[in-house]
Amino acid sequence: MLLLVPALMAAGCSVTESVTGRLKPYRMDIREGNFVTQEMAAKLKPGMSRDEVRFALGTPILTDLFHADRWDYLYRFQPGRGPLETRRLTLIFQNDVLARVAGDVVEAEPGETTTDASPRRSRVVEIEALKADKK
Repeated sequence: MLLLVPALMAAGCSVTESVTGRLKPYRMDIREGNFVTQEMAAKLKPGMSRDEVRFALGTPILTDLFHADRWDYLYRFQPGRGPLETRRLTLIFQNDVLARVAGDVVEAEPGETTTDASPRRSRVVEIEALKADKK
């Protein structure tokens, strides 16, 4: 009888560990920053004013006093379980009009299909060059 009690306690602990090992706490998805889609980036045209860009993309999350002609749209998505996703879109203004777009959310090339989930490499796009190509 004296040996039966510790044996039952040890058996109960092993079952408890297997049950709690499978239970995981809930983790929230965390979204921070400006979510800019391909469609929103496609609305950017050369010579747009700051107000027009703000209307198309929203207020930038990061503006720098020392670089007043640069706006950064940053986005970070940390799912409860899974890899971290980050995006960055940088807009450069010259004489208060849009001059360049850089980042990993840019207008798709003709014939290229992308989804929001597919990772894109960062690149700089000269808006004037895009305008000349479409003519």
